[in-house]
Amino acid sequence: VQLQASGGGLVQTGDSLRLSCAASGRASSPYVMGWFRQGPGKEREFVAAISRTGGNTYYVDSVKGRFTISRDNAKNTVFLQMNITKPEDTAVYHCAAALLVGEVRNQREYAYWGQGTLVTVSS
Repeated sequence: VQLQASGGGLVQTGDSLRLSCAASGRASSPYVMGWFRQGPGKEREFVAAISRTGGNTYYVDSVKGRFTISRDNAKNTVFLQMNITKPEDTAVYHCAAALLVGEVRNQREYAYWGQGTLVTVSS
């Protein structure tokens, strides 16, 4: 499966942004989908993940209550709605897909990765 992330850009603190990740090549429905980010000078970290049917979602503590992950399997697309953005959210955001996942927060569980989209939050 090929993944294409989009929707990044420059926003001000407190603004909202919605990222999209379109899957092609295969349907996205069999995959657990995740969003990861890598900020300047930082290691890539887990942000959010969603189960195959969308019934379960997972978030890193720093985005709980601000970000929402969702998916539309009919459109093979996963979204990350980012609200109340902060400068520390500045990063390249990558979407990823995994067929079998033991721990959704572990990036090593994900076999497929998109190229990333840059989000910059100005203060």
